[in-house]
Parts: sequence; structure tokens; C-alpha cells
Amino acid sequence: MDVLSDLLHRARAADAVVRQLIQRPPWSMTFADAPPLTLVAALGGHAFVSLGTGPPVRLAVGDIALVSTKSYTIADDPGTAPQVVIRGAKKYPVTGTGEPAPRAPRTYGDGSPGATTMVRGAYELHGVVAERLLAMLPPLAVVPAGPRTGAALELLSAEVARDEPGQDAVLRRLLDLVLVLALRAWCASAAPPPWVRALDDAGVGEALRLLHAEPAHRWTVAELAARAGLSRAAFAARFAHLVGEPPLTYLTGWRMTLAADLLRDTEDTVAAVAKAVGYEDPFAFSVAFKRTRGASPSDWRRGRENISS
Repeated sequence: MDVLSDLLHRARAADAVVRQLIQRPPWSMTFADAPPLTLVAALGGHAFVSLGTGPPVRLAVGDIALVSTKSYTIADDPGTAPQVVIRGAKKYPVTGTGEPAPRAPRTYGDGSPGATTMVRGAYELHGVVAERLLAMLPPLAVVPAGPRTGAALELLSAEVARDEPGQDAVLRRLLDLVLVLALRAWCASAAPPPWVRALDDAGVGEALRLLHAEPAHRWTVAELAARAGLSRAAFAARFAHLVGEPPLTYLTGWRMTLAADLLRDTEDTVAAVAKAVGYEDPFAFSVAFKRTRGASPSDWRRGRENISS
């Protein structure tokens, strides 16, 4: 499994809630308490996305916005005042009067001439691994229309209007496809974290894949270099240059990321978690974890218990 696929899998970026929005001007809606990652694609017409800071960004047909902030507004025009606030599964009037209205299961709005049609997918990401995924993106990333994303959006647009058995599953999988293609396009055209750019390098990219595939393996720089087809010195220098840190430092960070989620998601002992991420000595693991996460494994786990209680 490649590194991006691994992050999406471990962050549980699946089973997104898919909605189609069809709105006639003037319209404006604010999404409050949004999930960590939202994908908005313009299928027809145009829209403006605003985070409340910085200028609004226009979405033309085929453009995709990746939003990783809790509150944002989508409107036909930056000057249109928000009419509703969407929180959870309900729409609330901006005036604060009246009862909240439930949203339609999949599509809301009407298809009259001049309407803007969009699709929105909200992803509830999970754990510390999600932080690495979201670090790839600014709060608002716009991927311009392109042939690859366009083909996927065309399929999604055709399916979103259907109502057949298994439709939710089809829509979620198509949305996942759009998300991955959009992330690829963003990484190719913007300034993602150094490790993302390093994936394009044959040797260093292979090393990153190995570190993600087998984090508990007792990797050495010499073994990674051999697997990458480079000398030890050349590999170490190239990895540090492209990724921004030495290979074993990267490995430690990745192991601690996995351990943080294991401590909060499982009842495994600290020793078992240590072994799962490549540490035979629980004490050495605890020292590395506290240095990386700022808390001992036990304190980190108690933090989860305090949140859930």
C-alpha cells in the first residue's frame, strides 16, 4: 500500500456523508462545526467558498474545494448574506427564530434554471494519523477542473441523481475516488509537506512505502539504502534533503503517530503497543513517546478516558 493510501486508510477517510446542493441565486449557507475534511465540487454553475478570513474563492464548473476548517460559507456571491446555518443534520435560520429544519437525505434545493449544482462530501477523520493527512492541505485548497477529476465528477454527477439499491455505497466510493484524485492534483501543483514531494523519488519513495508498510521492522539506514538501490551515504543524504529529516527520525515519528492512536483506540498494554510499533523495550518506547508527544503513554491514554467520560 502506498503512503497516501495508508494515511487515508488509517485516518478512516471513508463512508463520507454525501449531499447534493441545488440552489437558485441569491443563496448563501454557512456550515458550522464541520467535520475535519470536506470536499465541495461544482457540477453546474458557480459558487464562492469563504472561511471568514481572506478573500472568498470562486469555484467554476469542475473545480473542487478541499476544506479542512470547522466553519465556512458557500454562496452564489460574496455579497450574499448567509440565509441558514447547517449544523449536524439540521438547517437553522440565521435570524435565530423558528425551528431547525431537517436536511433532505441526499439532495436539497431545486433544479430551476440558473441554479448552481454542487456535491458535498463530509469526512469524519480519526486519530493522530489524520493530522498527517490534513497537514498536506491549507484550510482551503482549490483544485482546478482537469480531465482526470472531470471524468470522476461526471460519473458522480450522473449517479447522485439516481435512487437505486446500493446508491449510498456507489456515491461514497465515487466520492472517495474524487478525493484521491483531488489530493493527487493538489500535491502535484502546490507546496505539500516535504515527505509528499519525496514520494515521486524512486529510491526515497520506496523507502517511505517500506516504513509505512512495516513500521515495526528493525529498519537500519543500510537496509533501507539497499532496498532503495542507493549507497548508504547517498540514501541518507537524499532522504534528509527530500523529506526534511533523517530516515530513522521519520520512522520514530511515524511509529509514535501509530502508537498514539493505538493507545487511545485499544485496551492493549503499553508493552503490547510498544512491540506493535517496533520497540522490544517498553521503557525505551515510553521515553520516545514522551519526547515526541509531550506526555507519557499512560497519561496520553488517560487523556482519552477524560475526553470520553
